[in-house]
Amino acid sequence: MEKLEINTNDEDPYNHRGIVSKILDDKIIISLKGNVNCEGCKAKSACGVSESNDKEIEVLKTAQSFNLNEEVDVVLRRELGLKAVFWAYLFPFILMVFTLLVSSGFVKEWVSGLISLFVLIPYYIILYFFQENFRRVFKVSLFKIN
Repeated sequence: MEKLEINTNDEDPYNHRGIVSKILDDKIIISLKGNVNCEGCKAKSACGVSESNDKEIEVLKTAQSFNLNEEVDVVLRRELGLKAVFWAYLFPFILMVFTLLVSSGFVKEWVSGLISLFVLIPYYIILYFFQENFRRVFKVSLFKIN
């Protein structure tokens, strides 16, 4: 296996084994296999990767060349995994609860509940428009398995 070029301050990255399923112009699609590392992970209940074997992940193309059906290691720094859980699950929950508490002082409970649900629509629209920024921040590394 090739040397992993991970920052030394991140001693315990998330590793996941996968197979190259598609190669496009600017990205590679990896089908993730079941992972034994997910069993001991503290974030597995929020992650979603450990629940099924049919997950796919997009990785921006690197200088390395990959072939279809080639087995690879997908590596994500631990701090980025926790940031992803925050932006995907924790922040929307906090936003909903905050909106519910604030709006319940001004309108009826059922309206407040609807407002707290509808506040997620602009949140996910904003995430959609900033997806390129997130792709740059959440860099996933691929390494060939020899």
